[in-house]
Amino acid sequence: MKTKKSILNFILLSLGVLVLINVLSDRYFFRLDFTADKRYTLNKATTDILSSLTQPVTVKAYFSENLPPDVAKTRRDFKELLVEYANRSNGKIVYQFINPNEKEEIEQQAAQAGIQPVMINVREKDQVKQQKAYLGAELQMGDRTEVIPFMQPGAAMEFALSSSIKKLSVQNKPVIGLLQGHGEPNLQALQQAYSALAVLYEVQTVTLNDSTPLSDQIKTLAIIDPKDTFPQSDLQHIEQFMAKGKNVFIAYSHENADLSKATGTARHTGLEDWLALKKINIEDQIIVDALCGNVNVMQQQGGFSFNTQMQFPYFPLINKFEDHPVTKGLEQVVLRFPSPIKYTGDSSLKFIPILKSSDKSGTQQSNSFFNVQKQWTNADFPLHHLTIGAAVSGNIAGGAASKMVVIANGDFAVNGEGQQAAQQLPPDNVNLLVNAIDWLSDDTGLIELRTKGVTSRPLDQTEEGTKTFYKYFNFLLPILLIIAYGFIRMQLKRSQRVRRMEEDFFN
Repeated sequence: MKTKKSILNFILLSLGVLVLINVLSDRYFFRLDFTADKRYTLNKATTDILSSLTQPVTVKAYFSENLPPDVAKTRRDFKELLVEYANRSNGKIVYQFINPNEKEEIEQQAAQAGIQPVMINVREKDQVKQQKAYLGAELQMGDRTEVIPFMQPGAAMEFALSSSIKKLSVQNKPVIGLLQGHGEPNLQALQQAYSALAVLYEVQTVTLNDSTPLSDQIKTLAIIDPKDTFPQSDLQHIEQFMAKGKNVFIAYSHENADLSKATGTARHTGLEDWLALKKINIEDQIIVDALCGNVNVMQQQGGFSFNTQMQFPYFPLINKFEDHPVTKGLEQVVLRFPSPIKYTGDSSLKFIPILKSSDKSGTQQSNSFFNVQKQWTNADFPLHHLTIGAAVSGNIAGGAASKMVVIANGDFAVNGEGQQAAQQLPPDNVNLLVNAIDWLSDDTGLIELRTKGVTSRPLDQTEEGTKTFYKYFNFLLPILLIIAYGFIRMQLKRSQRVRRMEEDFFN
């Protein structure tokens, strides 16, 4: 039998163990990560950046307190991330959390740092009220500062923090040349892509002329949605640029589509001929796909006009990607009037298809009329897995080895200008472009972090018959289970009554 003394010793020992665990857990942070994309495990790029720090980095995290649980999770995740950064950096990362809502002077301090509040709805005593919430951070290394104005819940938090530290510590950013002079969009028309690229790169516009070659400072040349003819001298400059081991990104539409007139014409700039010399052929066709995006169509009924969204097979939607750094972490990309790419070369170049159409796709010749009202059938999609984008590496232009990414759709990452400037692109369209530039230009490994966060995870497409089966299965299964339970229970009761009626039941 246990004595009072032994019980007291057991209680004291248990309390001591709990205190020791708390002290150790506060000093040594540890957690297991069972998520599919290892969301809570620091990437090698992050550990490399932290180990290369030569000066301390101070992080002032301006995060409000007493927020709704879904928003408060962002604060908790950010704090846990900073704890890991501090542990891995041997004390080079120093952080403090500040609640700007406490004092007006702290709010002004946050505003001066470039961190603005957002208004969120908070439920209190059965009433909904709006509250200012701060979810940003200021990073400082020496006299250099960097700001994360707003940490979007669910966004790639590790990328935001690691890229900001990298931006503080890097002395000279790699230069990306954005080619101009052939009808390409300017920087203002690439707002989202430029904002993402400017974190790690210095993006410069480049115009070619007959006598001046491309600068050796440029690491990668980006040719995005050209519409006008390339003079032969320009193509020679690009050839010479790649022969030095430099890299090129090409987003090119072979179809000049006009949605307002529902027509398209074939485009010819000479760039496709230059690619054909590399055995990379952008076909004179348009891909149509059963898995596709939507367009708004104006309809009239009873004297009223209204917009209706309709599936448009000329906008293939890609949600299955090849295992490649350019497409790692992408979940959904929508392209517009892409063309198929065929490689007819040999193994001297490494040609990897990175974007493909779905298993129900087809092609149409250029110079088409786009019938928005067409009733599409499976007979319109006899093909599958047509290549739309590819990563190429090897001795592409003679001289040194180089790399190139070709996407057979020019404007998939273009916001547009003027009235089109407000066009917001799907996040992964921008990530595709930036990932490609990273693969061509960056050796820090941050490419793996950019998409480390869930942006969109659509359901897999299923047949109508399968959908109907699951609908009735979910509806009928609980009812059948209840009936089965009642039937079994009734049989058991009946069996018990029969046994009680037997003469020897009480013997």
